Amino acid sequence: MSSIKLTICAVFTLITLSGFSQSDFQGKATYISKTSMDLDNWGGKDMSPERKKMMQERMKSFLEKTYVLTFNKTESIYKEEEQLDAPGGGRGFGGMMKSFTGGAQYKNVKESNIKQEQDFFGKQFLINDSIPKLDWEMSGETKQIGKYMCFKATAMKPVDEFDWTNMRRKGPKKEKEDVAEVKKDSVKTTTSSFMEGIEMPKEVEVTAWYTMEIPVSNGPGEFCGLPGLILEVSSGKTTVLCSSITINPEEKEEIKVPSKGKEVTKQEYQDIVKKKMEEMREMYGGRRGGGKGGRR
Repeated sequence: MSSIKLTICAVFTLITLSGFSQSDFQGKATYISKTSMDLDNWGGKDMSPERKKMMQERMKSFLEKTYVLTFNKTESIYKEEEQLDAPGGGRGFGGMMKSFTGGAQYKNVKESNIKQEQDFFGKQFLINDSIPKLDWEMSGETKQIGKYMCFKATAMKPVDEFDWTNMRRKGPKKEKEDVAEVKKDSVKTTTSSFMEGIEMPKEVEVTAWYTMEIPVSNGPGEFCGLPGLILEVSSGKTTVLCSSITINPEEKEEIKVPSKGKEVTKQEYQDIVKKKMEEMREMYGGRRGGGKGGRR
């Protein structure tokens, strides 16, 4: 049955392909991104229900976001819709998370190039690198998203060292064993010295649902490489779902290649972040252990 569905969809795609072949073709898709976070795993077990609710409300602006993907046949711009900051969002946890949240992201799927605007502690960077390639495993499984028939694809994706959405807190036993585990080839997690008490999986499974009714090899964020637009993708603790699509809108938006900021590769940027976080760790660590009398 799945092969019949695939054949019907492919025929339908060929019939409708002419609508996407025009030189000025453009589409716009809105995506809702939601990231789950278990407060109990981050010291919230002893919080009162009222305190937990307040924390969840304050974190909502970082865990639930709306993005717009403007795309043509080979290029796209993916950027977050502007929203008002929650009270206190510029300080503490809120200020820290903003430093790990990127600006407009440009993709050229034909040239396999991705450019990401990034503001990090007041400095502007332009991350210029290749689009990460995923080894997609196609499936005959289908489901309907809106009016579009979608097909399932899965892949394993390496986790970025500073992808805070996949960070998790170590248990007491894990913290004691971490030094020994790092020396083993079979270690399944990786840590950075400035993130003591926190661990990160090396890779996560990605599940994508794409539609060949929009034959554009693109999708939200860095995800692409399938024979149709990705309408839903789940990666680790985050799920991104398309809520609306407009094909060839009356007012088209120019897809501009970002150019502001110091140009660096992804690895160079991660090295910059790591150095800054090490400096902060030493500074705040010195405050806790320093001073007259060495009070802690």
